[in-house]
Amino acid sequence: MIISKFVAPEIIFGLGAISQVGDSALRLGAKKIFVVTDQGVMDAGWVEKALTYLDQVGLEYEVCHKITSNPKDNEVAACAQVYLDAGCDAVMGIGGGSAIDVCKAVAILASNGGSIHDYEGVNKISKPLPPMVMVPTTGGSGSEVSQFAIIVDRMRKIKMTIISKSLVPDIALIDPYLLQTKDARLTAATGVDALSHAIESYVSLASTPLTDVQAVNAMRLIANNLRESVACSTNIEAKSAIAMASLQAGLAFSNAILGATHAMTHQVDGLLDMHHGETNAVLLPHVMEFNLIACADKYCQIAGGFGEDVVGLSKWQGAERAIRAVRRLVRDIGISHGLSAMGLKPELVDTLSKNALNDACIVTNPRDASETDIREIFMKAL
Repeated sequence: MIISKFVAPEIIFGLGAISQVGDSALRLGAKKIFVVTDQGVMDAGWVEKALTYLDQVGLEYEVCHKITSNPKDNEVAACAQVYLDAGCDAVMGIGGGSAIDVCKAVAILASNGGSIHDYEGVNKISKPLPPMVMVPTTGGSGSEVSQFAIIVDRMRKIKMTIISKSLVPDIALIDPYLLQTKDARLTAATGVDALSHAIESYVSLASTPLTDVQAVNAMRLIANNLRESVACSTNIEAKSAIAMASLQAGLAFSNAILGATHAMTHQVDGLLDMHHGETNAVLLPHVMEFNLIACADKYCQIAGGFGEDVVGLSKWQGAERAIRAVRRLVRDIGISHGLSAMGLKPELVDTLSKNALNDACIVTNPRDASETDIREIFMKAL
């Protein structure tokens, strides 16, 4: 018998779920919350709304919003110092993956000390973390339910992957209303990020029936709703579907891990400070082509979830339709450029390829990949 684990936080999902932040923190025993967010979320009004609910239950808080879209190690250190100086005893992330990942990193340093670099890799956290409540606003990263935190090492110019079940938050509150304040470009990028989570976890070497259920449903929801979500910011039906897809994809990849797409995007984003979702959108179809011979059966099932007619086709023909469907979706939502248009120069590819092989996500890619293989994928994606 193969034994596997499936970890998840308490999940509160639905329109108006943000109203539960105060009660949620209170139930975890919090007295003073350290709130991590960014300026965009502040401007959208969601932080002010959340703080209102903290006020209603009598909780104190300290807000930190000076983080960037690919959060850096120095930002984590600065936030952790503010947490300690303010005497906080719990953390709350309100925002996309950047805010939530910084929130997790602050929790690590607040309870375990040292530098965030000490925790790169798998299972490096030894002491319990403070209570964690997460409120996602982008519908893509899945970080609110995952055991991952991704932080940029400024010196090495790479994204550090930190993996530990300790990083699974205590409570995740997913409110589709919060997705209405994203512009079309961010909606598209974060939606494809969720899609890449679903596809990579579905074909991962560590996938299980529990993760497959989450991944398959996430892909179906994205295929049927992402175009509409990008087209109209107030389409709450589409927003609700994408919020659920992001959640389910997050549960899937948190437990099944990911693959070569993320091993590669982590390097590009760390070096060039690109938007993670857009980098994924460019690389995903190329990685799918590379992995096809290892997981054609599952790709054929993906094609069916995208509405492709695979009746009477061989598994190879069906698998190719899955890749075609992903390319079409990416193009339809406005991401049609390559990595060179994003600033990646060919001379950087060798370094990126070498670094990708050291990323934790490469371990569960369904097809063995050499440095030469990764280099070829990068060159095709330029």
